[in-house]
Amino acid sequence: MASDSRERMVRSAAYLLREHGYSGTAFSDVIAHSGAPRGSIYHHFPGGKEQLAEEAVRYAGDFVAAGVRAATRDDDPVAAVRAFSGWWRRVLVDSDFRAGCPIVAVITESRLADAAAAAFRRWQDALAAGLVSAGATPERAARVATLVTASAEGATLLCRARRSLEPFDDVVAELEDLIASACEKG
Repeated sequence: MASDSRERMVRSAAYLLREHGYSGTAFSDVIAHSGAPRGSIYHHFPGGKEQLAEEAVRYAGDFVAAGVRAATRDDDPVAAVRAFSGWWRRVLVDSDFRAGCPIVAVITESRLADAAAAAFRRWQDALAAGLVSAGATPERAARVATLVTASAEGATLLCRARRSLEPFDDVVAELEDLIASACEKG
């Protein structure tokens, strides 16, 4: 039961960070969103808001990386990019373009930059592994994985600003062509 409350709070923090950012997310918001008992947040996160945010970033990194790994099981890196971009599309549409990336929300907090970098690295590693298994060289796979991650983050910001999925659709179409080329040529 206690670990369930803790897990709900971490997931809620990740969700709230996407929409409100680090400064705009308070413990009281996390408690209300997660339905966890008020006293449990201090018990589970003695390091305060920074600890909770760091764990929410770790959760977001693991969650998305797991989805990418699952999508690459058939050695189809384009399917992995579609899964990655599909997740972002759902976040944008379901939030009416208010939510972005919880990792980006904390990146400006210098104490949390290491957690953000590690989460992005998990995404890139998962994407690169799928590219390598489909025939890309490790070096090219790493570069393309960085491009996919950076492109998804940038497209997400453009979508939020325009309140449209058009930037995301354009980026994904170009990435799919690039990935097919990377795997053909190695």
